[in-house]
Amino acid sequence: MITESNNGAPEKLPEKKITEEESRIKQAFMDRDWNEIKTNDSWAVFKIMSEFVEGFEKLSKIGPCVTIFGSARTQDNHPYYKMAEEIAALIVQHGYGVITGGGPGIMEAGNKGAKKEGGKSVGVNIVLPFEQTSNIYIDPDKLITFDYFFVRKVMFMKYSQGFIVMPGGFGTLDELFEALTLIQTKKVGRFPIVLVGSDYWKGLLHWIEEIMLKQEKNVSPKDLELINVVDSAADAVEVIDNFYSKYLLSPNF
Repeated sequence: MITESNNGAPEKLPEKKITEEESRIKQAFMDRDWNEIKTNDSWAVFKIMSEFVEGFEKLSKIGPCVTIFGSARTQDNHPYYKMAEEIAALIVQHGYGVITGGGPGIMEAGNKGAKKEGGKSVGVNIVLPFEQTSNIYIDPDKLITFDYFFVRKVMFMKYSQGFIVMPGGFGTLDELFEALTLIQTKKVGRFPIVLVGSDYWKGLLHWIEEIMLKQEKNVSPKDLELINVVDSAADAVEVIDNFYSKYLLSPNF
């Protein structure tokens, strides 16, 4: 940018440095020619395909598993961390493997509990600029790392026989509502969904019941039956066991 100085001579001001986020926003409004589209998007398609192929190949062999969702930020001295570890251990004792998002926090606790009991410990990791590195309790042959969230979520939904949802943030909510939506719309079978920690979830559940259901009628009463809320590890695993006993299914021990 050129301005005029006090003595009338032209003066060049330093240009504002564009952040990566601002650059991404600007690029969304730029016209692209066919060669650019073909080059960038075609390679993205191949990368997406390769992630699906790797995920299908590895996870198709793991057998019945339960996924544990929850925050990556939960410390190992937190009660929710201890409970996730206990839930994972019980899941393994009942004949299932454990799948997590592969990172720290609740995910680490889930893999740790499964590993301690000698069960299958699966990590479906994601590349992020912060926070997410794979934990040490995942079986080496059962760790997959993805670039794309949507591919990762497909793996969770396709290869899980149930979902244990511990307290977490936006990512945990995203995974919870992905599971609920797919079950509600009958895109996947009606697998059990268990929310752990009634105090944590009560605000969200109140809003769903009072606003979404009663006030706006955006869901049906039957949809709320998809959600189970518990406060102990034993109760969480009991929901999974009772569900499969009801439908005359059992895991492969």
